[in-house]
Amino acid sequence: MQIVVSNISVEVIRKDIKNMHLSVLPPDGRVRVSAPVRLTDEAITMFVRTKLGWIKKQREKFQQQPRQSARQFVSGESLYVWGRQYFLQVEYSYKGNSLVFSGDKAILTVRKESTAKQREAFVNEWYREQLKREVAKYLPKWEKITGLYCSGWQSKYMTTKWGTCNTNTRKIWLNLQLAKKPIECLEYVILHELAHLKVKNHGPEFVAVLDPHMPQWQERKKLLNESKLDYMDSNFE
Repeated sequence: MQIVVSNISVEVIRKDIKNMHLSVLPPDGRVRVSAPVRLTDEAITMFVRTKLGWIKKQREKFQQQPRQSARQFVSGESLYVWGRQYFLQVEYSYKGNSLVFSGDKAILTVRKESTAKQREAFVNEWYREQLKREVAKYLPKWEKITGLYCSGWQSKYMTTKWGTCNTNTRKIWLNLQLAKKPIECLEYVILHELAHLKVKNHGPEFVAVLDPHMPQWQERKKLLNESKLDYMDSNFE
């Protein structure tokens, strides 16, 4: 359910809880309220109104985070792989696309007439393969550690979440952008989503799953949320 308060869209999730919980979520400042099942829409709206000042401050923090500029995939741009910055060097060939690394250079070979979207599609597929390779290592590791097993996982490009878990199907989705972040961030997101197989919300029981297995999870979460984000169109909601 969605409500709008002072032109701010708020996601409302009703749960079997006693008190309301307000969150402003990275990376774009999405607002979410967890509310008791029987609470009226009017009461939720009034609650959000009392918190507007705090909401706006939190959203400003996300807006001020450094973002990569819009990608054109031309020489000189930055390319991030597992937290390391490379500088793009574009070369041309009709023998097929490739992406190789030499020192701090990422050498992208494409057809000269290829468009930015075509180059982006190739690079994203390259990222997808990198993510698959690492998830193949770390998902079984954290499943064994926690005793929580998903039915499968897939990757997709997301601009509001690093991962998501369908607790009904036990399937996990991971953000393709994780291949740009330090590997410890990927491990944190994997553990986070596996924890949702046991606890749906982010309350004390959820934290109790994370703490013993990854005592430094808050530092990893902070590292992830403070790292550079992809360019986001100004019309993005």
